[in-house]
Amino acid sequence: MRTPLLGAQMLLVAFGATTLVPLLTGISPNLALLGAGIGTLIFQLCTKGQIPIFLGSSFAFIAPIILGIQQFGLPATLSGLMAAGFVFLIVSAVVKVRGVGIIERFLPPVVVGPVIMVIGLGLAPVAVNMALGKTGDGTAVLVEQDTALLISAVALITTIAVSLLAKGLLRLMPIICGVVVGYALSLVYGLVDFTPVSNAPWLAVPEFVTPEFNWQAILFIAPIGLIVTIEHFGDIMAISNVTGKNFIKEPGIHRSLLGDGLATMSAASFGGPPVVSYGEVTGAVSLLKTFNPRIMTWAAVFAIGLAFVGKTGALLLSIPVPVMGGIMCLLFGAIASIGLGTLIKHQVDLSEPRNLVIVSVTLVFGIGGMAVGFGEFTLKGVGLCGIVAIILNLILPKAKVSADS
Repeated sequence: MRTPLLGAQMLLVAFGATTLVPLLTGISPNLALLGAGIGTLIFQLCTKGQIPIFLGSSFAFIAPIILGIQQFGLPATLSGLMAAGFVFLIVSAVVKVRGVGIIERFLPPVVVGPVIMVIGLGLAPVAVNMALGKTGDGTAVLVEQDTALLISAVALITTIAVSLLAKGLLRLMPIICGVVVGYALSLVYGLVDFTPVSNAPWLAVPEFVTPEFNWQAILFIAPIGLIVTIEHFGDIMAISNVTGKNFIKEPGIHRSLLGDGLATMSAASFGGPPVVSYGEVTGAVSLLKTFNPRIMTWAAVFAIGLAFVGKTGALLLSIPVPVMGGIMCLLFGAIASIGLGTLIKHQVDLSEPRNLVIVSVTLVFGIGGMAVGFGEFTLKGVGLCGIVAIILNLILPKAKVSADS
């Protein structure tokens, strides 16, 4: 009985961030839970059931999903997400044949850092618009601005306070806390409509979405898979340190990459967001010393079960826009900070012209909206700046090391 209870607790830790991605992108929260549950089971099969990880919705794909849906529609965007999962499979095969060092050659910190910054900063206007009570593109006002600012500020401050001041398991759930407090304040102001929740059935099959092949969406989104593989390495190293086992060697990083890739492709195949290894759960494993991978199996089973509760998605979709806007102001900034931290941690010298060129061009292309057309195909956004960063890193001459140094 203890293992299933711990599994439910793990799902609670991952629940907020797992459902945040679909809420921000317009994807069904129920499909996100289903994708996370099925993806975790696939991951466990690929890794021989040895790694205690729960797969959740990836924040790195928020910007590409939102922009992809706006430009190509959800079905086409899903084809791009499946392609990103396939990139994981390619990297897995390369790592198995050539070893982990090959990743550092193509994706050094000077490439990964600015691309992650673009992912975070690219949607900053969306976060601000929602915090002000508008739609993400700012074209319509949903909540009066003064009220929206108050609610978004309370949600933001609560999230920050919990992440900094809370103790124990609560500290691992700042997003849930921020949403709950913001939601409660929204109730006071009468901004929550429970009609869809009342009308939603208790048990219901989620509305699946079938991907539609689209080259433009694939070129736009697939390169993100390369960047997320770097996050994957960090997650596997973190869980290895927590458990005292070297999962990079056994069962092997190529197996965990394979698991993430197949899980992402599986989730996107029926309309869910990409699912990858999860930092929040690693923190919970460290805190609770629960190293048994079977706990994650139970978390996956509970996630799948919850996906078929119709009122789950309806309740989540009732969260007012300002609440999500307040959370997004922190979230997108945090993603950008991770990219900046990557450059600092690895001591990338921006006084070196080569590094300065790579970082500068990547940031301007990504945030400025540069687009490159190839006939009927157009490549832009994070996908374009990721490819440009990789190419610049490969073709620009490296600084010569003087004989005296």
